[in-house]
Amino acid sequence: MGNTKATLLVTGISGNLGARLLPLLVDYQVIGVDLKPPAPVDNLRFVSLDLGLEESCRELFLLLKETQPVAVLHLAFVIDPVRTGVLDLERMWQINVAGTARVMEAVTEANRDSPVTTRFIFPSSVSAYGSDLPQPVNEDYPLGARTLPYALHKMESDKVVQQRAPALRGCSVYLLRPHIFAGASVENYLVGAFRGTPNGRSSRAARMRSEGKRLPCMLPYGSRYLENKIQFVHVDDMARLLAYIVRRTEPEAQRLTILNVAGRGQSPTFAQCIEMAGAKLVRVPGKWAFRLVLQYLWTSGTSAIPPEALPYMTGEYTMNTDRLQRFLGAEYEEVIRYTIADAFRDTFATTPPPQQSAAVR
Repeated sequence: MGNTKATLLVTGISGNLGARLLPLLVDYQVIGVDLKPPAPVDNLRFVSLDLGLEESCRELFLLLKETQPVAVLHLAFVIDPVRTGVLDLERMWQINVAGTARVMEAVTEANRDSPVTTRFIFPSSVSAYGSDLPQPVNEDYPLGARTLPYALHKMESDKVVQQRAPALRGCSVYLLRPHIFAGASVENYLVGAFRGTPNGRSSRAARMRSEGKRLPCMLPYGSRYLENKIQFVHVDDMARLLAYIVRRTEPEAQRLTILNVAGRGQSPTFAQCIEMAGAKLVRVPGKWAFRLVLQYLWTSGTSAIPPEALPYMTGEYTMNTDRLQRFLGAEYEEVIRYTIADAFRDTFATTPPPQQSAAVR
């Protein structure tokens, strides 16, 4: 008897979000695209493909024509150059920004004769808005990413998706802007700062990790840095949102749907997060000193937090998620199960697992 399951194509399948998403897609045949394979599962066919290369566009087009996926979820993105080994900024841009354009071009061409792929889903990021926002912003707020290559690439990719959405020929586009991922399986700049993870590549960092040592959480002097509010979204809630969109049957009123994504409830302050993390706080004279410390820890290979991340560690950037609540309706609390605070607490519930492979979120 033939396979009657509908097919999905997921780029970045080997990353943390892909790993959390796969168990939610057992009723689909999944075509997973990445540089390295994830752990094998029954409903997954893995295809190794480097989206940083120009020829990947045609390879992906041929794969789409062969497999006829009803939806494409584009999760592949270099976040942490140290963990992924993609240290060259041009190579990072080719994967992140040009790679997003290549995936959308492949979908456009695969849909030329008939719209087989009817949904394209791309997680952008809160970082695309910038690092100092005047209030919790809605989806119409202008993008203004700063300094950090990951944030700048998210902003560029966000614009690519917006510009190319009308050309996808019968395909609805979902552009999600999640806040910082949290959860026991997550490792990123902000989570690493609260965990105090010495996640650099030096022998000193490896020795510190083996001895269970933590770096202190640092902030400049001044009460405003402790009073800054911050949001998180649990990675499992993000996975549930992706699965919900894949299964959504209601037709969209517009071709492009943009949604801010964060956990439920009130946003904690940095001071509250430091307390929840059980972190040691060290104050430095100002942003200039903070940057010098970040630069030293980066260049010495002790930390994987680049000094360009400073504005996102000292600024306040929160989002209004009313549109997400309206979009999910009665399913809101079933999909977004964690409050912001509980998502952050879960980050410290267990020891984080070994690092995920591949250049993805």
